[in-house]
Amino acid sequence: MAVLGATGATGRHVVSSALRRGHRVIALVRRQGSFVRVGGLQEATWPDVTDASTLTQVLSGANVVISALGGADEGPTTVCTDGIRSAVTAMKATGVARLIAVSAHGVLETHDKSLYSMAVWANVAERMRDKETMEQLITGSGLDWTIVRPPKLSDHDAIGKYRTGTDLRIRLWSSIGRADLAAFLLDEAETPRYLHAHPRITR
Repeated sequence: MAVLGATGATGRHVVSSALRRGHRVIALVRRQGSFVRVGGLQEATWPDVTDASTLTQVLSGANVVISALGGADEGPTTVCTDGIRSAVTAMKATGVARLIAVSAHGVLETHDKSLYSMAVWANVAERMRDKETMEQLITGSGLDWTIVRPPKLSDHDAIGKYRTGTDLRIRLWSSIGRADLAAFLLDEAETPRYLHAHPRITR
C-alpha cells in the first residue's frame, strides 16, 4: 500500500500500524530518511504534491492508496486538493483502484448548524474548504473510494474502542485518537465495508 502524508501525525500511525500487520508500505515523503529503515518499508520522495508523474512511477507497486494529507494550520491551503488530484491521475495511469482518504466531519452536507460544524469552520475554515474540493475530486474519480470523516483528532495511545457509521451523531466534544483512526483506515483497506461512502468515526 502507498501512504500519502506519511510523515504527518496520522500518517506515521498508518505506516507503523501497517508494518506491524505485515503490509509492504510505500511512504510518500518530502525528504529521504524520514523513517527508520525497516523491512517492508520503502520511502519515495514526493516533495511537490502537484507532481503526478513522480507519483505515477511510485504507485505501480501498490494495491491501495491511503491519504492522510493535511494542510497548513493557518491561511489558504490546497495541499489535500492538489495531492489528491495528482493521486487520481497516477492511480488511473497505473490501474490502482482503491483509495481511502481522511477528510473531516463538517464538510459539504455535514456543514450544518450543529455546534461542532460551526466551531470547526470558525477555527480552520481554509482547511475545511480544501477538504471539500478534495472530496469532490474523489467522488468524481471513478475509483473505489472511501472518504473517512473524523471529528477532532487527538494524540493519545490507541484505545481500540470506537464507533463508525455514515450517520453517527458528532457532538462538540467528539474526538478520535489518531492511532485508532489509523487502525480503522487499515481495517477498511483490508476488508472494505464503506465502499463509495463517507464513514464517520468517534470514541
